[in-house]
Amino acid sequence: MPAIEQNDQVMVRSRVVPTDPTTVFALLRNPRQHQYTEPGDWVRDAIDPQPLKEVDQVFGMNMAFPGSGQPYVMHNRVTRFELDQSIEWEPGQLNEAGEFERGGWFWRYDLAPVAEGTEVTLTYDWTATPQAFRDEVGGLPAFGPEFLDASLAALEKALESEV
Repeated sequence: MPAIEQNDQVMVRSRVVPTDPTTVFALLRNPRQHQYTEPGDWVRDAIDPQPLKEVDQVFGMNMAFPGSGQPYVMHNRVTRFELDQSIEWEPGQLNEAGEFERGGWFWRYDLAPVAEGTEVTLTYDWTATPQAFRDEVGGLPAFGPEFLDASLAALEKALESEV
């Protein structure tokens, strides 16, 4: 699997967690667990609790804006699904016809077995986000690389409570 290069529109961070890739992947494919992989209170709970199982699957999440706590719903379309190796989704919204419209960014987790467990690489890529949306939200990214580090730490903590 080719490595994703970090640049001014892509953040990539890694962390080794002390468990196997199958266990990590099981947590990541479960939308009910996503709220525990985020370091703050942004991701709330899953609207669609079924496990992710294939590319093009769309799942909804209840969210809340940081700071204000104002709730909103985000839909995500799975764009990569390689069992126990890689999972990726692009957030977006459903239009009035119920069709998915992508926002232009994605989250990706790549898993690699290592002697200590699993190296988890988290990528946040906003390359395809339209400029109008960037302007609307005050620019991207909305956080720095430390957010990804904290997300990986939250993932490890969630895995510890699963074991």
